[in-house]
This record gives sequence, C-alpha cells and structure tokens, in this order.
Amino acid sequence: MADTARPSRRDFLRGTTAAAAGIALAGGWNIARAAHAAGGDELKIALIGCGGRGTGAAKDCLGSCENVRLIAVADAFKDNADRCLAQLRKDQDLVEKNLVSRIDVPEDRIFVGFDAYQKAIAAGPDIVLFATPPGFRPIHYAAAVAAGKHVFMEKPICIDAPGFRSVMETNKAADEKNLRVSVGLQRRHSNEFLRPVKKIQDGSLGRIHLMRAYWNCGPIWVRSRQPGQSEMEYQMRNWYHFVWLCGDHILEQHVHNLDVCNWVKGDHPVEANGMGSCHIRDNRHVGQIYDNHFVEFTYKDGTKLYSQSRQQPDTWQEIAQYFHGDKGVKKLPGNGSDGYVQEHVDLINAIRKNEKLNDGWHAATSSFTGVLGRMATYSGQAVKWDDAVANGPNEMPSRFAFDANPPAMPDKDGNYPVPVPGRYKPY
Repeated sequence: MADTARPSRRDFLRGTTAAAAGIALAGGWNIARAAHAAGGDELKIALIGCGGRGTGAAKDCLGSCENVRLIAVADAFKDNADRCLAQLRKDQDLVEKNLVSRIDVPEDRIFVGFDAYQKAIAAGPDIVLFATPPGFRPIHYAAAVAAGKHVFMEKPICIDAPGFRSVMETNKAADEKNLRVSVGLQRRHSNEFLRPVKKIQDGSLGRIHLMRAYWNCGPIWVRSRQPGQSEMEYQMRNWYHFVWLCGDHILEQHVHNLDVCNWVKGDHPVEANGMGSCHIRDNRHVGQIYDNHFVEFTYKDGTKLYSQSRQQPDTWQEIAQYFHGDKGVKKLPGNGSDGYVQEHVDLINAIRKNEKLNDGWHAATSSFTGVLGRMATYSGQAVKWDDAVANGPNEMPSRFAFDANPPAMPDKDGNYPVPVPGRYKPY
C-alpha cells in the first residue's frame, strides 16, 4: 500500500468501466452529453469538500448546463481547496470548452476549517455540492436544506444509525421546501442501467429470487503521518481508514452495487448476517476497517442478496451485479459512467423546470444497507434492519476540532482497535 495522493475516484471508475465493458469514453467527460440541459437564470454553486471527488463533481457540474457559476469552495484544509481550484482552472476539458470563466472564487470565498461548510452555504449559492468524507454528510445536508439550498451530495450519505435517521428527516424537510436533491449514485442517472433495470422490473427475468453483488478490487491508498499532525488531522487525511469518516468500504464503495440491487428489488433488506476481517493490510497502524466482507442480506419476501466487497491485491476482481429470476440470469456490469455529468443535468433541469427530484430517499436506504452489512460482519451476528436503525451506535466524535480526540484512538504502540466478531456489539 503505497503512500500516494489519492487520484479522483471518478477517474478510476471511468477507467475500470472502459476496461470492463470495452466502452470508448472520449476522455471520460463529454459536455455534448449534457447539451439538452435547460438554460435559464444563473445558478451559483458552492463546493464543500475539495479532494479528488469534489474536484470531479465541480467540473461535472460546471460543464453540465448553461449559466452555472462556482462562487465558493470549502474544505477542512487550505491546501485541498487551493489544489482543487488550481486543477479546475487548468483542466483541459474546461479550458477547451471556454468554461474556466465560470470559476469565480476569490480568496475571500475560500473557506477552511470544520465550520467552513457554514460559511460556504452563507456565501449565497443556489446549489451546494458536498464531497467531504461521508461521516459529515448528515450534518452538512441538514444545514444546506435548513438554509433553503438545492443539494448534490456524494455517496454514501450516512455512516451510522443516527446519521440515517437524520438524513431521513432532512429528506422530508427538502420535500417540504420544494428543494431538489441529487446523489452521486450515478447508475440511477445512466442509460447503461436505466434501461436494463426497467426491463427486469417489468418482468424480463420473472420473479427475482437471488441477487449477487460484487465490488472486489485491489488495496486502497494510505497517507503517511506527517510531523506535527494531531490525531484528528491524521485521521481526516486518512479518512478512508476510519469508520466515523468512511463507514468502511462495504459502505463507501460497495454502496453502488447495493443501491442497484435495492433499486431492482424496490425495497431494502430486513436482515443481514455475514463475515469479514482484515487479512492482508495491517490496519493496526493505519486505521480500523476490514479488507473483506461477505454478507447475506435477506429481503422481507425472502429474496437473498449475496454481497462481496474486498480490497486485497492479487485476488479475483469483479464489479457487477447479477440477478437470478425464474426466466434466466442477467448481469449488469460497468459503473454507469455516463451518469457522472447526467446527475448534475437532472438536478439543474429539475430546478429550472420546477420538477421533483430527491435522490436522498433511495440514497439513505442504500447507504444504511451498507451500514447494516458492516454491523453484521463486525459482530458476527444476524442484525435486523429495524433494530439497527433504532439502536445502532453513534460513530461520530463528540467534538469537531483538530485538538479533539476521534472515536478510535491508537494505543501506546500505535495500534488502532479493529472490530472483532463475537466481541463487537452491533447495538
């Protein structure tokens, strides 16, 4: 596991999709895909979370429609915000399409720190883009909707039961305020998935009795501890490796596959049991998440979903969903890369045409499906949905500050507590 700066996950997904499906993506970004988007009054956007994912989301939003302007950015770290703006201003696609002028972010609208999201929301955007570590999503989403802002947010949108309950309440508030919400589960906005999913729902496979979902890939990035870093900063910089920030990769990454299965089924599981561990990477000096999970999810009609998610080198890799019905089996591969820009097109069109759009509902249940699976693998117990929602633990810190202690602290030897099945209690 090399110590590297993390590339844009959107770039990674585009590359793996092309390799897996043989699709020519013309550089992975095509403004012509969004040319039908409605014009209208200018829409101002603010980006909160300026890593690779946030930079990609801002680029996709800027190129999605006419008359869109980026007016503010916010991040816990100044270097992230500066790097994001520099990358956007020199991005080849934005330069070639004469879209760099849409980046209108002076120094006084670059906000830094744990409260930066509040300042960006107050800077006057119409749409707020959230791409911070997922643990912050319920807090940030609630603040944006309370301020009357439309929202695009990356997935997952919660990492624990209190977060799930929060986003469900915020979804209600967004609907009551006639706000539009789009979520970076791009398969829901992709023709690569929209058409085949509808065929399955219309009965092409008959009754679905088994689903299989896979996100098996290689290891994830790690960033070395730097001199002078507090424990909070170290964990924020290595957010993927801590449950309170990431939720574990069964949630942060595998949520795409779980969402497609819930989408086809039109429901969420009611129970999960499974197994997982950390075999390959030595998480003790890095974080606390597992590198493999296998979960058997059960839906209320008895349908099973067998789920694999793994981050181990030199192992079988697969990113796909399989649906077994009375009339046959259907594989849905790929990542829905045509949905990356389209999710922004759909959001902006819904705003300008006064049409309903709230991806927060399905994103919340699919996110909590990942949480349910994690609770099952960590504990080694069968975990029921209703019990998990009502009684699942709060994984977040009690205080957000760089001198505060995160929930998982290293011991005297620098080892972090890794959940042990049979000892970990799901609730």
